[in-house]
Amino acid sequence: MTATATLTSPIDGSVYLERPYLSQPDAIAAARAAKAAQPAWAARPMQERIDLVLKAVEIIGTQTDRMAQELAHQMGRPVRYGGEFGGFNERAQYMASIAEAELAPIVVEDSATFRRLIKKIPRGTVMVIAPWNYPYMTAINTIAPALIAGNTIILKHANQTLKVGEHLAEAFHAAGVPADVFQNLVLSHETTAHLLSTRAVDFVNFTGSVGGGKAIEQAAAGSFIPVSTELGGKDPAYVRADANLDAAVDTLIDGAMFNSGQCCCGIERIYVHESLYDAFVEKAVALVKGYTLGNPLDEATTIGPMANIRFAEEVRAQIAEAIADGATAHIAPMPADDGGIYLTPQILTDVTHDMRVMRDESFGPVVGIMKVAGDDEAIALMNDCQFGLTAAVWTADAQAAEDIGDRLETGTVFLNRCDYLDPALCWTGCKDTGNGAGLSVLAYTALTRPKSYHLKKA
Repeated sequence: MTATATLTSPIDGSVYLERPYLSQPDAIAAARAAKAAQPAWAARPMQERIDLVLKAVEIIGTQTDRMAQELAHQMGRPVRYGGEFGGFNERAQYMASIAEAELAPIVVEDSATFRRLIKKIPRGTVMVIAPWNYPYMTAINTIAPALIAGNTIILKHANQTLKVGEHLAEAFHAAGVPADVFQNLVLSHETTAHLLSTRAVDFVNFTGSVGGGKAIEQAAAGSFIPVSTELGGKDPAYVRADANLDAAVDTLIDGAMFNSGQCCCGIERIYVHESLYDAFVEKAVALVKGYTLGNPLDEATTIGPMANIRFAEEVRAQIAEAIADGATAHIAPMPADDGGIYLTPQILTDVTHDMRVMRDESFGPVVGIMKVAGDDEAIALMNDCQFGLTAAVWTADAQAAEDIGDRLETGTVFLNRCDYLDPALCWTGCKDTGNGAGLSVLAYTALTRPKSYHLKKA
């Protein structure tokens, strides 16, 4: 019997999609086809590659209603938010705009005697293992620059968002990208590991859990395939005494709760100066009480179900453990809370770092808020974590924020904002968040290899 990938919709638990896993021999054949197609793709003029990528993006842009509806069915995001095209388009457009400059050779000398230069050579076949929580935007982060740089793509999307992989493949093929240059494959963990261990691909980008990242690194061990990872997060925010309180509440609570808290860089811990603490908590609780939990297909819904029951169970467990250990929950169960996948968003106070909800990744609609006396205490608490993706500082003093940022163990420092990816800046992390270098000029460095030329003319 052929094993299948099953996509269960969080809306009602029904099976939304089933697809057979590609057999290992067929997966190997697909990887060989990608490798065979790569030289011809890289030989095309760069502008032609750019135009084809942007044409695919444009096609997706004509189908945003489909995007929003399918995302609601696959991972529960309310249709009122309209999908992900804004960020998807912004990232592709930016990477296209810098490609010519960033992929140009580095010429060290071009004299009558010597020509010395470093060329940036595409790695070959890039495997993108994409997550379900922002399935379009996280995928395009690597797909766009990889194709523009002259690589071929094998996309393995998360089982929870299989339809996204199919949608992307349809668009890229319709734009004119050859079928062997962009392949969307439904692969088991075992087949994926085999492709990595046998060096059937030349680079892998993985966005997902810490456990998944470890499995990818173990599969690639000894193959010398570069592995780029963006894994877990427990992103903190610090609200200083001089912060704009209303802006901090509105932005940080949205950063904690949007997408049912299922954001790579969502805010999971908030540290508030003691002079603002009571007012911050009061305003935050009032804001969350105004949310409407419900079916994501309903335009009135502002927060939908979690993507999978096991994710909801983990968040419920963290909340229950924290309350048992003395935390205070401020949001009463909402009418749509079914004790399962539909989960009331929660604000917790009286929390400590002994509680899992302030230590382990929650990846759900819950945030703990703690009172701090000043910068040193806030920095110590923000760094008391195994993860390091982003951190947000709220203050009227930009220099103080930068100085605090220099002391934080994180990949990105935000001032007076959060939960945003700037394509001009490197998307990266530290500690258990992994070691990727996505977007920005550094993405082209990661997705190419240097090749040196030392040419003596006479």
